[in-house]
Amino acid sequence: MSSPANAPQHPGLRERKKAKTRRTIQEHAMRLFVEQGYDTTTIEQIAEAAEVSPSTFFRYFPTKEDVVIQDDYDPMIAAAFIAQPATLTPLAAMRAAIRQVFAEVFPHEQETILRRIELVWSIPALRARQVEGQIATMSMLREAIAERTGVPEDDFRLRVFTGAVVGAWIAAIEQWIESEGTDSLADLMDRVLGLLEEGLPL
Repeated sequence: MSSPANAPQHPGLRERKKAKTRRTIQEHAMRLFVEQGYDTTTIEQIAEAAEVSPSTFFRYFPTKEDVVIQDDYDPMIAAAFIAQPATLTPLAAMRAAIRQVFAEVFPHEQETILRRIELVWSIPALRARQVEGQIATMSMLREAIAERTGVPEDDFRLRVFTGAVVGAWIAAIEQWIESEGTDSLADLMDRVLGLLEEGLPL
């Protein structure tokens, strides 16, 4: 859903510890952004709150923008998509992958995800970085779909397909933000992919 943080598909103990540290830094950063504003919050303040050094912060997030933009969800979705039964169509497999990943992570991280996306929506510099993340997401999806289907990554139909999927996700996220998180993001993501499956009748 944003710039991937290159999470391994089957993380070991070291990778899980690193993921926990990344989440801790991100959670404290979001708390401080809400409390005192994005522009006035410094990396040093985030590092102190997360009980890490500024150099450790930079090992996980190259910039302050990255602490908002980066997450591990895209690699998780790609891995879950590839693992779906071969009998499923690409869209059905993507719907199943979304449901699987959201069931694993969303109950624990809903508030952080909501605050991150609200921040991205409200700050022009973050919106610009998010576009870069969406392009990276489309590239990752093309690779995953090509692996699953055997369609070449540079196939124009595949480019259109991944663009439609990511565009549908953006529509779901926009609706979720407008509902202030009261709608189910997992249901919205499933619904928009379902509309694509139906040919998006109007």
